[in-house]
Amino acid sequence: MVQARFHREHLTMSGETRQWRRQGDSGQSTRFHSCPLCASTVFCELAGAPGFVAVAAGMFADPGFPPPVLSVYEERRHSSVFNAGALPMDHIG
Repeated sequence: MVQARFHREHLTMSGETRQWRRQGDSGQSTRFHSCPLCASTVFCELAGAPGFVAVAAGMFADPGFPPPVLSVYEERRHSSVFNAGALPMDHIG
């Protein structure tokens, strides 16, 4: 998940979400909050980062949103995952 992390007190969230938990490699759990209609992950709360909320970057409609600065689990990425910056840009429309 490409995410942006924020201090919980700096966010205002509203609306219904469906929640589920997943245990990570560290043994700590993450609580995911998904859209009840389409099941897209909207944000999550990581046990290893109390007080922070990770919001899915796709939730922001700002094309100028800052790019990622950190990547984790590189050794386990799917073979089809690559550096998006190496792709040619196609402007449709």
